[in-house]
Amino acid sequence: MKFFIDTADLAEIKSLASSGLLDGVTTNPSLIAKSGRDFKEVIKEICAVVPGPVSAEVAGTDYDQIMKEAAVLRKIADNVCIKVPLTPDGLRACRHLSDDGAMVNVTLCFSAAQALLAAKSNASFISPFVGRVDDIGWDGMQLIADIVEMYQNYSFKTEVLVASVRGPLHVIEAAKMGAHVATLPPAVLRSLFNHPLTEKGLAQFLKDWQGTGQTIV
Repeated sequence: MKFFIDTADLAEIKSLASSGLLDGVTTNPSLIAKSGRDFKEVIKEICAVVPGPVSAEVAGTDYDQIMKEAAVLRKIADNVCIKVPLTPDGLRACRHLSDDGAMVNVTLCFSAAQALLAAKSNASFISPFVGRVDDIGWDGMQLIADIVEMYQNYSFKTEVLVASVRGPLHVIEAAKMGAHVATLPPAVLRSLFNHPLTEKGLAQFLKDWQGTGQTIV
């Protein structure tokens, strides 16, 4: 499974990129707004840090505007992935952008039917929002299972990018189902390291080592 992080915080991105665990970044208008900075400059800086796909979302909702904005975003860096909404105009743009060699992330997916349309539109990634599906009383992880099964049935090239991830269990369940990517808030990615037995074991090892009076260097 690939790990993307869902943030526009450059300090967080640099920190996690240095770990070697980061495969890409997703951003959205809300995350860019939190940064208080120029959108295109933020995307340019992220692309320089992360060699993998960096999702930059269009603000337009009609086909012509989406295509105009995508043309600008594609010039920022080769690893920009154009993020479009899962609407008729968004999927029309997805098809034309994909056919022209662009990476496209189709966002705001909440049903398997929508995911099927995105795959038919040659999306590079489909972003089902598991946390938001859970919030309305449905089963977000079942949505992931349905999409993965459907894509496997027809060997679609579109990768399932699990979004709106709320904690480690979402990541583990998605990985077991065969989802290709999870995009995580930085805090969730860091939480994957945590286990009380790891901390307890390390503390014991260090105590025993100190008792030997030895040093390695």
